[in-house]
Amino acid sequence: MTYRLSDFPSAGEMDPISLDEMKSVSLMNRTDTKYVTDTEHLKAVIDDALAAGYRICEISGQRMLDYSSVYYDTADLKMFTMHRNGKKIRQKVRVRTYLIDNVTFIEVKTKDNHGRTKKKRTRIQAETDADPILSQAAAGFLAEKSWWKASELLPETTTDFSRMTLVNRDMTERLTIDTNLHFRNFRSGICAEAGNLVIIELKQDGKTYSQMKEILLRHRIFPYRLSKYCVAVSLTDPSARPGRFREKIQHIEKIINIKLIKR
Repeated sequence: MTYRLSDFPSAGEMDPISLDEMKSVSLMNRTDTKYVTDTEHLKAVIDDALAAGYRICEISGQRMLDYSSVYYDTADLKMFTMHRNGKKIRQKVRVRTYLIDNVTFIEVKTKDNHGRTKKKRTRIQAETDADPILSQAAAGFLAEKSWWKASELLPETTTDFSRMTLVNRDMTERLTIDTNLHFRNFRSGICAEAGNLVIIELKQDGKTYSQMKEILLRHRIFPYRLSKYCVAVSLTDPSARPGRFREKIQHIEKIINIKLIKR
């Protein structure tokens, strides 16, 4: 099933906020917290967010935007393995396309030993017949920002999803809400879909009170560390040893009350 904005009526009633307005929100002491839930609980969360005055990002009249990401790794999955083994200092490389306008960025996300993630990115041209990270712009960016050269990386998985973004009245926190998650592995050809899974990420100014945390707690939605990339690899790459991610997938299946689907 594909979820649409009409499945979450309160999202259609919210006041809009533009991308430029959102960019003006400066979260100087930002903390990011992930949550996992299902679409039925999400409806109640959005109802409460509407009542609390949250606004929703709207671009070209659309409030649920489609994203496509290609995650890269080494031939022996060093990035996946570092995360699976609990290494605090680690990195991910992806190419993300915003499908509403086909704008594409290459991004490097580096996590330090304090749990903080720094994301660096640059815009590139997505080529339909060539690997985008082999372009001169992407290769130069990776040489400067990544631990690996472009020639050492291979596309591992795609992660496609739809996102709504909410901003509170005081503009001290943003909430990204991801649904319609689909994964595909380049090496195995295996695909997986996540049914009614919802991944929420709360980005807030750590110094301020968060009404959204109260809303999520009211609906018994609790913080849960999760990587879309690691879930994708665990579901679609038989050569990868999922380790602790097997338990995470089982936990997700318990929350959403369905088995994650492979095909």
